[in-house]
Amino acid sequence: MSPRELLLDSFRAALAAADPLQIVPKHLPTPPTSGKTIVVGAGKAAAAMAKAVEDNWPPTADLQGLVITRYAHGYADAANLKRIRVVEAGHPVPDDSGERAAQQILALARSAQPEDLFLVLISGGGSSLLSLPAGEVTMADLKAVTRALLSSGAPIQEMNIVRKHLSAIQGGRLAAATPARVVTLIVSDVTGDDPSAIASGPTAPDLSTYQDALDILNRYHIMPPISIARHLSKGARGEMAETLKPADPVFCRVDNRVIATAYQSLSMAAAFFQQHGITPMILGDSVTGEAREVAKVYAALARQIQQHYHPLKPPVALISGGECTVTLASGNQGRGGRCSEFLLSLAISLDGLQHIAAIACDTDGIDGSEQNAGAILTDQSLTRARAMGRNAQQLLDANDAFGFFAPLGDLVVTGPTRTNVNDYRAILVF
Repeated sequence: MSPRELLLDSFRAALAAADPLQIVPKHLPTPPTSGKTIVVGAGKAAAAMAKAVEDNWPPTADLQGLVITRYAHGYADAANLKRIRVVEAGHPVPDDSGERAAQQILALARSAQPEDLFLVLISGGGSSLLSLPAGEVTMADLKAVTRALLSSGAPIQEMNIVRKHLSAIQGGRLAAATPARVVTLIVSDVTGDDPSAIASGPTAPDLSTYQDALDILNRYHIMPPISIARHLSKGARGEMAETLKPADPVFCRVDNRVIATAYQSLSMAAAFFQQHGITPMILGDSVTGEAREVAKVYAALARQIQQHYHPLKPPVALISGGECTVTLASGNQGRGGRCSEFLLSLAISLDGLQHIAAIACDTDGIDGSEQNAGAILTDQSLTRARAMGRNAQQLLDANDAFGFFAPLGDLVVTGPTRTNVNDYRAILVF
């Protein structure tokens, strides 16, 4: 099996470990003895999670609901889901479709009775998809601050602190809206797997404050629209209710269950490499920082293994997950995402060193601005790119990793995977 095939198959193994159709059934609660089950949810895995519920729920038990997923992440055949409706909406920037669906989800929460079960399906991307602006905040202003945060280099946890303080449904508010028992099944896309940070924690307690949100905007030099500045300032002065805190009695009837994580997927990939006689080394499931800088550190480790057989003798697979960031240089629009930018920086750092190949892909199937999951890097990539007149450093400076890998035919295209446990990276030293 070639290095390319090994890397691609390792990614497929990682995806299989996060497949909602396989994972969700093991974690489903028992249907209520009296009352109905209302299913709501948001995220890139929402449609698959909803299908898993329907496929495994007793046909005679009352089941209804609505979930929101990213455009093109639902199912083409509506017959796949008969009792739970799927709405597609905007991601990573929210839109009116998501706002309308979030209003309907809030109405479903309020319509539930104490004897009902309120089953919530949460996955990465839910912060944008489950957008219901609070108070005087408008959708246009929420879009503007979201775009600014996306290009600022802020980690997802900080982005979500801002967003949950602009939301009428996140930061535990969805749980507070219903009198029913709440069970939330969560596919984690954030480092640390904290339920309050995943989809901005609609059913989870939150320790952050309005002042924290203001501080984050200031830290990244983001000037928010007037409605947002006014809303956050009022909250910081105590003129509006905070997000729900851990001591709130609401959480006595809430069960938040994280059912899929990045580490589970990395472990499955590690087992795959081991089966093929390659020593796996998991470098962590919570790697953060600028993608291009992280790549330089990993390149140094790969070089050490290849040239000095330390700390391990090849063949070795260096596996990692997490969510790096890309801060766009002034004036750059950027093409690609954090995975392809990681690989381009890795290529430059290795400078054509032989017998090293790598893959970096987002497990949701979309790496940043384009429609590929990520890319493959081989020890011939730089040579081939130079022959095509492609300057790797110039493309990296322009945040155009897509422009490097696309002409090489080295993009990884999966289409929507309907799951999301963050990024998958593997560097093969052979």
